[in-house]
Amino acid sequence: MSRRTGRKPRRAAAGFTLIEALVALAVVAVMLTAIASLTAGNLRGVRTISDRVTVVEAARAVTAGLPNRLELQPGLLSGAMLGHRWRAEVFPFAAAYIDPRARTPWVPQAVVLTVEAPGGPRLRVETVRLRRVPRPG
Repeated sequence: MSRRTGRKPRRAAAGFTLIEALVALAVVAVMLTAIASLTAGNLRGVRTISDRVTVVEAARAVTAGLPNRLELQPGLLSGAMLGHRWRAEVFPFAAAYIDPRARTPWVPQAVVLTVEAPGGPRLRVETVRLRRVPRPG
């Protein structure tokens, strides 16, 4: 009790002031915004990786479905598989270290495969296949 008034001294009320509550809400809002931004970035990354893996799998399927080395002739092949458009260009492989006059049972062919997903990602694979030269007679 106070001597002058005969009352008990007034203590600060238990709880938070309005300013403290607003500051706490602002801090929580900033943290939630940062978490949402990170989550959105991760989702974009996962979607990009998923699209890339789908295009690679389609390219593997197309490669496996190409004619075998005895039937693969120079020219252009195209089609659609797994919802992806593809195009394969086959042409004689040329390099400075290959002598075209040399007699060999194998002829190298360059194969350029391009696979395009419906969403836009494109994959280009360049490889060399050996084609057996038919034996005369």
